[in-house]
Amino acid sequence: MKSITIKGSERESVGKKATKALRNAGKVPCVVYGGEKPLHFSADELAFRNLVYTPNAHTVKVDLGEGKLRAIMQDIQFHPVTDQIMHIDFYQLFDDKEVTMNIPVKLEGNSPGVRNGGRLLFRKRKLAIKALPDKLPDFFNVDLSKLKIGDNITVESLLNDDFTILHPDNTVVVQVKTARAAVAVDDEDEEGEGEEGAAAEGAEAPAAEGGEN
Repeated sequence: MKSITIKGSERESVGKKATKALRNAGKVPCVVYGGEKPLHFSADELAFRNLVYTPNAHTVKVDLGEGKLRAIMQDIQFHPVTDQIMHIDFYQLFDDKEVTMNIPVKLEGNSPGVRNGGRLLFRKRKLAIKALPDKLPDFFNVDLSKLKIGDNITVESLLNDDFTILHPDNTVVVQVKTARAAVAVDDEDEEGEGEEGAAAEGAEAPAAEGGEN
């Protein structure tokens, strides 16, 4: 998994006045849990841009000058009006200790079911997994090229020995449902139309059974 380096400075004071002063100076107060004790630090708000404002998952290298540590973002708080980053919680990573993280799902390919009028439903845009830090994937890649009307792709097809997916195997990640204008296409039609298929061009397609659920 890709890593982003955040350069910051350890905080000597964690009181409300000190925290407010940091925010007024354009810095974000942060804390790292998971080690021997919580570590408080701050960094420029711009330093978090590629970590926060992206659908991708990243680990973080916190650089405090005298030492570096690896972590993942656990929680973030925004100002309810201005959307300014108010505070970020991190969790420290250790090579021999599994961690839980949400990993994005990316779709690739074109679904034949969608081409024939089906409706694509993206049910799980992120999946929670548990893994050692070096085994964390950047994303789950889901191929839609064989997904016909009525088909779905579940967590079971994404299982891997490198990590544990924290969802039931039958959890639907993406599916193609029947739409009113959908055209039923069988395997032979997908391979190529015969004479009967060519003669039928321009004819009104029969309505698909079952409407939207």
